[in-house]
Amino acid sequence: MVGYRRNFVAGGTYFFTVALHDRTSSYLIDYNNLLLQSIQTVKSKSHFDEVATVLLPDHMHTIWKLPDDDFDYPSRWKAIKSLFTRSLVKSGVPLGKNTRGEYSLWQRRYWEHTIIDEQDLISHIDYIHYNPVKHGYVDRVSDWMPSSFHRFVRAGMLPDDWVGAVKEIDGMIFGE
Repeated sequence: MVGYRRNFVAGGTYFFTVALHDRTSSYLIDYNNLLLQSIQTVKSKSHFDEVATVLLPDHMHTIWKLPDDDFDYPSRWKAIKSLFTRSLVKSGVPLGKNTRGEYSLWQRRYWEHTIIDEQDLISHIDYIHYNPVKHGYVDRVSDWMPSSFHRFVRAGMLPDDWVGAVKEIDGMIFGE
């Protein structure tokens, strides 16, 4: 198997897809308050700007902007995953363990893409906001609450009826 090489750019902006091991699970929505607390705890210790985020039942997409002198997103993800897992266990959520005795909540790896320019950033923000519609959870982007879409609407950056009730966006190219 070819080793995956991550791109590390100090001060970089990155798009991530992070998924649960069990893709039929809904822990990220069912316990989104614990996930958001875990992210906030890590942000308070290892600063990063959360540009856009969407939480889905079994995976999440997010874009982070790291500080100018920092490229260490793997440590942040490790801490977020660990904090969320421990929070679930502490709350009494029954989690299975793998053969190594580790909780098998998360997929070991995650997808990362370094944002290369403004158009790439806009495309990935759109992808994040449209994702609940793509997966069939809602017909309108505005109907999915655990999304930064609502922050973009409050800031006047997107209209509340962005995309409306269509099932696809022509001309948008994204990767998951």
